[in-house]
Amino acid sequence: MNFLFKVLISTFAVFISAYLLKGVSVEPFTTAIVVAFVLALLNALLKPILVILTIPVTVMSLGLFLLVINAFIIQLAAYIVRGFEVASFWWALLFSIILSVVSWLLEQPVRPRGPHGGSPPRQY
Repeated sequence: MNFLFKVLISTFAVFISAYLLKGVSVEPFTTAIVVAFVLALLNALLKPILVILTIPVTVMSLGLFLLVINAFIIQLAAYIVRGFEVASFWWALLFSIILSVVSWLLEQPVRPRGPHGGSPPRQY
């Protein structure tokens, strides 16, 4: 259930982010659902491999190379999904940043809170 909820939030985040950027387009809303699923799969399967392979570059760039990996994954999703288009690498980079911010904002109202505003206490 948690996975489906995160995909739903990602769907709205993809749709909102594409609306904000003129270099990214998502044709129908159903395409945003497919994009959210494809991004979830690529982030789960491909991203860890890319992160491990690029550790030296990531360390030398102080972690900024992870943004390049995110942009690459978004461009790969645009190649896979019809109706989702990204004009260039720079639009993919900007889309990944805005997508992260929008996803974070959409998750805030439903994120569980502990007694002091943080995460809830762990149950052992």
